[in-house]
Amino acid sequence: MKLNTLFEQKKIVFSFEVFPPKKTSSIQTIYDTLDALSDLNPDFISVTYGAGGNPADHSTVEIASTIKHKYHIEPLAHLTCLNSTKEHIGQVLNELRENEIENILALRGDRNPDVPPKTDYRYARDLIEELNHHGEFDIAAACYPEVHPECPDMEEDILHLKEKVNAGASHLISQLFFDNNDFYNFLYRVREAGIMVPVEAGIMPVTNRKQIERMVSLCGASLPKKFVKIMHRYGDDPAAMQDAGIAYAVEQIVDLISNGVQGIHLYTMNNPLIARRISQSVASLIRCSNRAE
Repeated sequence: MKLNTLFEQKKIVFSFEVFPPKKTSSIQTIYDTLDALSDLNPDFISVTYGAGGNPADHSTVEIASTIKHKYHIEPLAHLTCLNSTKEHIGQVLNELRENEIENILALRGDRNPDVPPKTDYRYARDLIEELNHHGEFDIAAACYPEVHPECPDMEEDILHLKEKVNAGASHLISQLFFDNNDFYNFLYRVREAGIMVPVEAGIMPVTNRKQIERMVSLCGASLPKKFVKIMHRYGDDPAAMQDAGIAYAVEQIVDLISNGVQGIHLYTMNNPLIARRISQSVASLIRCSNRAE
């Protein structure tokens, strides 16, 4: 099933993200994670591209196929293009077809200062255009409530976002954020720019200090004072920080649902315990909202 139909059928779409294990870990670890997540009944599960975005890693398609055929949950396969040739992208598309995977999150991918990028694709928009020409995939794209780290301002970032939607992206998944007002302000400007496709809010429960420091450095998300106080008070107590991080994520989700968000995309970090606690905390809200629809 193509995911764009979900947003037509439901008022709130609830989804997870998982990632392939590192090369030093067994592939079985992700299957153990999926076993623990599957009974939570997400609307779909996205799978990031390879181990650390490695284009030579084929585990994304393998994991996405397992999600679809073993757990009967729709997968969303990430596909990055900055370090890929058209030939390689064609090979991946053939693998997706063979495994009956219809949904792709089309991304540029992160720059690696030690590896010169390929020249076939410069931006996610270029990949989306190519995928759209095939006509057989539903295409999602990423968006950044606090502006893409490489973009000078929100105006230009939304211009690029509109290019991705015009190229064929049917829905958007946001980068993580910790202040819902940043998301609401972003969504207002997106709609004002004439971008009307569904936007899922990306939520990451932060359960340890190192995790938040790494995430902020990678994506540039800002930390509101409320969250900084939580981190300072509980950051040195792993159990307390986990409980506080889960509570903060649940509070974000409750507020987002109450304000009519079209979807919640939970970055699980392959931690089924945390995903379960959050999912169970908001399940009745999602059911109530979807019944109202």
